[in-house]
Amino acid sequence: MNDTNLSAQLKDIKPLLEIPDNSLYLYWGLIGFGVFLIMAILFFVMKKLWENKKVNLPKTYLGILKTLDWNDTKHAAYMATYYGRLLATDARRKELFSQLEPMLEAYKYKKEVEHIDDETQKHFNLYVQVVHESL
Repeated sequence: MNDTNLSAQLKDIKPLLEIPDNSLYLYWGLIGFGVFLIMAILFFVMKKLWENKKVNLPKTYLGILKTLDWNDTKHAAYMATYYGRLLATDARRKELFSQLEPMLEAYKYKKEVEHIDDETQKHFNLYVQVVHESL
């Protein structure tokens, strides 16, 4: 009696079913997507920072030219030549710089130099103004 009762109870129990498991693929897929997303964000952030760096360099050079101390004429002439050459990128600025450079040469290569004359100072100020307008 016990056997028949037990087999009657076991008729309702069905065999185990195999359930497909894709969780491993989903896990690695999400990790891959996350890495790709982080790399894309880093790429665009670095690209934006690099573009800002390129834009700000001419403004930095112009700021240095504007704050030159003409009391030390020799050093100021060297600095004006160096940064002026870096800022001479278009035709008008190149022409103005080619006129300014020989004037600054008189204050470079000597042991003792006198204070800068008005003509050179006016030409330098004109060059700085033209560069400021074009930036």
